[in-house]
Amino acid sequence: MNTDKIASKYLGKKVDGSNYYNPSLLVAIPRYENRKQYNIDNKNLPFDGWDVWHAYEFSAMSKNGIPVTRLLKLKYNCNSEFLVESKSLKLYLNSFNMTRIGNNTDECLTLCQKTIEKDLSKALQTDVKVNFLENTTERTEIFRDFKNIMQTIDENTLKVENFKESPELLEIETAEMQEYYLTFDSLRSNCRVTHQPDFGDVFIYYKSSKHIKEDSLVKYLCSFRSEYHFHEECCEMIYKRLSDLVDGELFVCCLYTRRGGIDICPARWNKKIKDIDELIDLTSFARCGVKQ
Repeated sequence: MNTDKIASKYLGKKVDGSNYYNPSLLVAIPRYENRKQYNIDNKNLPFDGWDVWHAYEFSAMSKNGIPVTRLLKLKYNCNSEFLVESKSLKLYLNSFNMTRIGNNTDECLTLCQKTIEKDLSKALQTDVKVNFLENTTERTEIFRDFKNIMQTIDENTLKVENFKESPELLEIETAEMQEYYLTFDSLRSNCRVTHQPDFGDVFIYYKSSKHIKEDSLVKYLCSFRSEYHFHEECCEMIYKRLSDLVDGELFVCCLYTRRGGIDICPARWNKKIKDIDELIDLTSFARCGVKQ
């Protein structure tokens, strides 16, 4: 079945959902269709990575009717065959709202965690991890070493004219082996189905003897402004285009802003970066949880 047809089951439509626990609401979308457009082999991925989600409005009830509300954080590996469609996840999580589960708050959260992990793992055919964050959870500063790319260029001489993804805009030059930590806070793309805009920050780290000219990188990132893709797809597209140019370590993370109470934070990196799994943290509130 066409990916967009699968995704449009709920998107752009009025859906009543369910007041009570309903795992059938989950919709899994195959990743391969978009990847093959950019010569990414679904069976031999050129990157590692995680998709990290935050649901800010999760709520259920204990058996005596007391509401239990938390920020829910989940992650699963990018090597999964499927990603979860965002509105279906919201509807599924909302189906816990009037569900009584557990004798007290702790038991309620434990049972919800196990249930959500089981349902998502089954739907996506991969291992999904879930955690609930307290209001007192430490907020971790992330990407503190990254510099806003707009501070490195002259806006007066920069002219942006392409607003469909244009890898030919990227320019490189040979340089000394060096590390680059860059962020761009005006990433915009659009939902493939509803065509509603999605805004986010993109963080790029690379270590290479090939230097990507910053003004060309800004033009390229701006070219997503009229693209229609899911968040995870945009992250992988950016990664693929840059990996075609640089010859060393590469890391790309897109932190999209919250929409409908949920944000999506995909991160991709090449296998030359070691031990990064230790930096993907489910216990802190750091949006993506990647700590530099």
